[in-house]
Amino acid sequence: MIISLIMHFDTLKGWLDWQESLHPRSIDLGLDRVTQVYHALKAPAPKKLVTITVAGTNGKGSSIAFLEAIYLAQGLKVGAYTSPHIINYNERIKINAQPISDELICAAFARIEAVRNNISLSYFEFGTLAALDIFSRSELDIQLLEVGLGGRLDAVNIVDPDAAIVTSISIDHTAWLGETREAIAYEKSGVFRANTPAITGELEPPQPLIDNAEKINARLLRLGHEFSYQKNATSWDWQCGKNHLNDLPAPQLKGEHQYRNAASVLTAIDNLQSKIAVSEQAIKQGLSNTKLAGRFQYIKSAPPVLLDVSHNPQAAQALVEHLQAEFQHTPVHAIFTMMNDKDLTGVISLMQPFIKHWYIAPLDHSRASTESELKNAFQHCDIIQVSFGFENFLTSYYAAKNKAQADQGVILIFGSFFLVSEYLTLFSNSQGQ
Repeated sequence: MIISLIMHFDTLKGWLDWQESLHPRSIDLGLDRVTQVYHALKAPAPKKLVTITVAGTNGKGSSIAFLEAIYLAQGLKVGAYTSPHIINYNERIKINAQPISDELICAAFARIEAVRNNISLSYFEFGTLAALDIFSRSELDIQLLEVGLGGRLDAVNIVDPDAAIVTSISIDHTAWLGETREAIAYEKSGVFRANTPAITGELEPPQPLIDNAEKINARLLRLGHEFSYQKNATSWDWQCGKNHLNDLPAPQLKGEHQYRNAASVLTAIDNLQSKIAVSEQAIKQGLSNTKLAGRFQYIKSAPPVLLDVSHNPQAAQALVEHLQAEFQHTPVHAIFTMMNDKDLTGVISLMQPFIKHWYIAPLDHSRASTESELKNAFQHCDIIQVSFGFENFLTSYYAAKNKAQADQGVILIFGSFFLVSEYLTLFSNSQGQ
């Protein structure tokens, strides 16, 4: 006879620590387990929540931020589920742009545990179920769901979206998604549904994404085909079929890639107008109000600091373009590290021409690259202007700060969400401008 022991914790930290030890693998793609628990929850849903799901290699968080800001400007009640968080776990589950309380999350975890019936759930699956449960009880107008990894087998995909966005497709997470853009595109296209808008901001989507959309009869909308944007001197225009918006304010989030993200977002909003009407004024206000930590986030300090969570070559290329546009004549001192499942040499080689000196910050994380792995990557790229041996992030920061102050440079912190988190946790009073 198996006795089911239902766990309960009084603090969010207690729940999260337990969840991290509960499942044998931190990433376990598949919908069977999480779907069983989701149905057992029987969360109240007085009306079918309009849902937009966002997948992609890069740009997911930015797209959710644009959607959230625009729908809020329309006066709607909006739930947003994103990952990972930068400082506090609560950032993952927001209602009207505000992280929800520990108490609400703990209550959701307790409801999940009460019906889990010994089904093993990963840390991410617990969080996804908690977000969906909380949103179902919050009388929202719309929920925005960010895919954690891939799409087809990600826990978020247990919900049928009213529109789905695939922002971009590049090589990342190869151990789970495959080693080619074609394989990865197939996995990400798993968020598409029949007879619903299937939007992609990828300029050259691999054929499997197109084929899968056609196979299931999704309404595929591609940047440069079914929708487009045009930059002007001080504004930009968007068009999808016969619908268009002119003289839009530049996205508050910086970088050329943010126009692609914003154009995809406007296409989703336009295709859902019959379900949730949004005015042109709200769109313009939302584009101007969007904020997101860790994406080209500029800190006006002495010396200034630029934060970016880029951790793969595609994101690094966007960062290169930003440095060329904004810091072309400024010495850049980079505080850097990456996880060991990322393309270290690909990112380092792309960034090298724009970095005066590298400072390698250690991270206390099981997936963090070791000093030996990082040294091999820098040697492979023939880079010698790099410093190792720092005791912690803070010592690497002060080393970079001293050099950047001496030559009127900027400190760039990039390569991992965890690295950006270290800075913002230590210097939480700094304001991104």
